[in-house]
Amino acid sequence: MSSESPGEHASPQPADPAYARIADELRARIRDGRLEIGGPVPPERDLSVEFGVSRMTVRRALGVLEREGRVHRAATRGTFVSEPRVQLRLGSFSQEVARAGRHPGAELFWAEARPADDAIAEGLDVPVGASVYALQRLRRSDGEPLAVETTYYRADLVPGLLDGDLSGSLWDEVRSRYGLRVSRTTAALEVVVLERETSAHLGAQPTSGGLQLTRRSFLSTGECLEFAVDVYRADRVSLVIERTVDDA
Repeated sequence: MSSESPGEHASPQPADPAYARIADELRARIRDGRLEIGGPVPPERDLSVEFGVSRMTVRRALGVLEREGRVHRAATRGTFVSEPRVQLRLGSFSQEVARAGRHPGAELFWAEARPADDAIAEGLDVPVGASVYALQRLRRSDGEPLAVETTYYRADLVPGLLDGDLSGSLWDEVRSRYGLRVSRTTAALEVVVLERETSAHLGAQPTSGGLQLTRRSFLSTGECLEFAVDVYRADRVSLVIERTVDDA
C-alpha cells in the first residue's frame, strides 16, 4: 500500500494571469515609493519589454489599477500614479475631510424652498406638499472635487436655514443655530455610472463609476431632519460604514 499522502501528486494550481502579476508588481512599486504619487508610470512599450508580454496585457494590468484608483490616464501624456483614495466615514463631510488632515470646501449650485414631492416626502417622513429646503453643493477636499450632494431639510425644524452659511458643515449650522443634534443616520450605498453633468462637476470622464450614498439623518426625537443623495467619484473616495454589533 502506498504511504503517499492525499494530494501529494496533485496537479499544480494554474499560475496567476500575466496581467494580474504585473498589476501586483506595480502595486508594490507604488506602495514602497519606487513609483511616486503624481509621477509617471513607465510607458506601456517599456513595461511590455520588461515583463515579456504584449502591450495589450500591460494595458489590461493598468486598467485594473485604474479601476482601483491607484493610477489615472491623461490623454496624450501617459499614465500617472494617483493620490490614495480619501477615506470618509458616514457622517459630516466637512468633519470627515478635516479628520483626514485635509481642508473641506463647498460650492453652492442652488438652494430653494419647495413642496415635497413623493420621493422627498418619503425620505423625510413628511406629507407630500410639506415645505422643505433643497440645496445642491459640490464638496471639495483640498480643492479637489469629490462629491455632489443634493440635500433636503424639513423647513419646520430649521426655519430660515437657507439664509445662513451654506459653505461648511450643515450639521454644525443646524446645531449652532437651532440647538439640534443628529443622533442617528442610515444610508444605502449603490455603485452607479456618473451622469454627464455630474461627471463634469467632479472632473471625471463621462460614464465613469460613482458611489451613490442615500442618507437619512434623525434627531433623538425620532424625527427625520435631513434626506440626502450624495454622489462620489469612485476612484477618489473610499466610504467606510461602521456598525456596532451587540453580542447575542
